[in-house]
Amino acid sequence: MRFAILTDIHANREAFAAVLEDAAARGAGRIVVLGDVVGYGPDPGWCCDKVAELQARGAICVRGNHDNAAAGAPEPMSPLAKRAMDWTKERLSADQRAFLGRLPLVAEEGDTLFVHASASNPEAFSYVTSDTRAAPSFRATGARLIFCGHTHVPLLASRDPGGVVRQQEFKANLPIPLLRSRRWLAVVGSVGQPRDGVAQAGWALLDTDTNELTFRRTPYDVAGTARKIRAEGLPEELAARLLTGS
Repeated sequence: MRFAILTDIHANREAFAAVLEDAAARGAGRIVVLGDVVGYGPDPGWCCDKVAELQARGAICVRGNHDNAAAGAPEPMSPLAKRAMDWTKERLSADQRAFLGRLPLVAEEGDTLFVHASASNPEAFSYVTSDTRAAPSFRATGARLIFCGHTHVPLLASRDPGGVVRQQEFKANLPIPLLRSRRWLAVVGSVGQPRDGVAQAGWALLDTDTNELTFRRTPYDVAGTARKIRAEGLPEELAARLLTGS
């Protein structure tokens, strides 16, 4: 089975649609959404409805901090994020906000755990940005594979049988063998607002038959999404970020 693992869509319809098309072309039989469906981008309603549709068809979906905020929770946010969230809330229906609020914080499938941020304290939405920050997630669960998002920057870490956690180098679009002698944590990156200097949608493809993980990058109409952000009167910084991938 091939799992397409997506996170931090952030109301970017063009990026989301491009990734779904890419995932289908690569034989993904199951979709996983690791949260932050909304926030920052210009199409929160469409993205929310698409995730609900995917969930109804068997997708695994968990809740991110922006989803939590859209549903009414008092999530701490930067002034930029709060301005975008205030705009977002006005454009979501009550049913859409309720859907986001019902999403679980954590989901498990076999030996794999899915969470928006750290597995050690999912409701705190802490950032996994290094092997040191990945270590608590390994301690919190016995899952062999852990997938998360939240940082908008891809990362791969492994834990050896002796408990040593190391960050692993990788290249986009090249399969990585997930050795069974280790446990693995992957921060998938971001579909809708990558911050690693690449202005393409980021996601991951997990092949459970070959036991390989591929960090994918998918081109999309970045300029078109930026124009929509500006047309909606959202902050210019949100459009500029997309154009630079930062």
